[in-house]
Amino acid sequence: MQRAEVQAAGALAGEAIGGFGSLVAGMHEAISGRVFGALGPLGLPVRFVHDRLTDGAYRATRAGLAALPRGGAALAAARARSDAPALDTTPRGAAALSAINGAIGDRLLEQSNPLALTMAIRRRGEAVEPVADALAAAFPEATPRVAVFVHGLGGDEQWWWLGGRPSYGARLRDDRGYTPVYVRYNTGCHVSDNGRALAELLDELVANWPVDVEELALVGHSMGGLVARSASHMGEVDDHGWVGQLRHVVCLGSPHLGAPLEKAANLAGWTLNRLPEMRPFAKVVNGRSVGIKDLRFGSCAEADWCDCDADELLTDRCTEVPFVDHATYYFIAATLTGSDRHPIAHALGDLLVRLPSASGRGRRRTIPFEVDHGRHLGGLTHFHLVNHPHVYEHLRDWLSA
Repeated sequence: MQRAEVQAAGALAGEAIGGFGSLVAGMHEAISGRVFGALGPLGLPVRFVHDRLTDGAYRATRAGLAALPRGGAALAAARARSDAPALDTTPRGAAALSAINGAIGDRLLEQSNPLALTMAIRRRGEAVEPVADALAAAFPEATPRVAVFVHGLGGDEQWWWLGGRPSYGARLRDDRGYTPVYVRYNTGCHVSDNGRALAELLDELVANWPVDVEELALVGHSMGGLVARSASHMGEVDDHGWVGQLRHVVCLGSPHLGAPLEKAANLAGWTLNRLPEMRPFAKVVNGRSVGIKDLRFGSCAEADWCDCDADELLTDRCTEVPFVDHATYYFIAATLTGSDRHPIAHALGDLLVRLPSASGRGRRRTIPFEVDHGRHLGGLTHFHLVNHPHVYEHLRDWLSA
């Protein structure tokens, strides 16, 4: 780790540990407030003294708790090698950073924290600038057919190799002549923000690709499918040149109509916030990133979340982003059981996304996938979809069309 990263990690740990003190203080304040409220005016003198003493004590406790990891980080940073590799270039470091960014990446970006990720092309862990020289060096065997892979929440490009099998990109390169390009991004940010960032990145990628791009395909897993849909729409709205080469958009287990776990978290946070004693816990639950909250109903556009309360109770404000006319959109949905009619399949889907959401076929909203451009695969989980032979068969056939 580099010195700035060590210090940033220490500050983040200090904030988390200090937050525990804030949680206890909030519970104490709520409970004492209920007691003093019952006493009425008779309790005011005692409450005045009590509040001053406890406020000072908790401030000191929070400061002390936060200082411990920060002090340790300062010592570690002083000993860090000046030529140490950046955390995001190592496999374990990239995995840890991606998970942290998925949880609180929006706040990291707002604070200009060095641990915040940004949208970037990655090649063997290293970021590749979308300029001609860098792309030529990173992709010496570039072809006119390009497949861009967009990972899901809390992940990075390493996910496409789960299971130890060759990635879809490697197999498409050998079987169909596609050059695979992997991106890594901050999944804690809004899907629409990442969609715009991807659209801008693709504009530079296609303009500076070593050979003329004839066909472009976007393959997204989970949240990545929403980002791909958002990027294709924003690219068309902003009149980006790369949209003319877009031919395929494939969504693997994407929550187009929302994810049940995020809906449950929204309900839990709203319920906890009803009771004063539970509000500190509600603050923790509602502290999850806006990227996660976008998965509540599959938000792809800025209008879905702008000027509204991100923690309002189960209110679907999503507006559908249209497909690019000349591109073909596909989905693959999985269920734990072989049959999609099994009660477990109906209730749990692939563990994280249910079949109606992954296929875009809901009671109120419908994503306009054509009937022949979607597949249900039984007996798979959400994470099988990033690297599985059956998924690849469909992917290969679709991208050959």
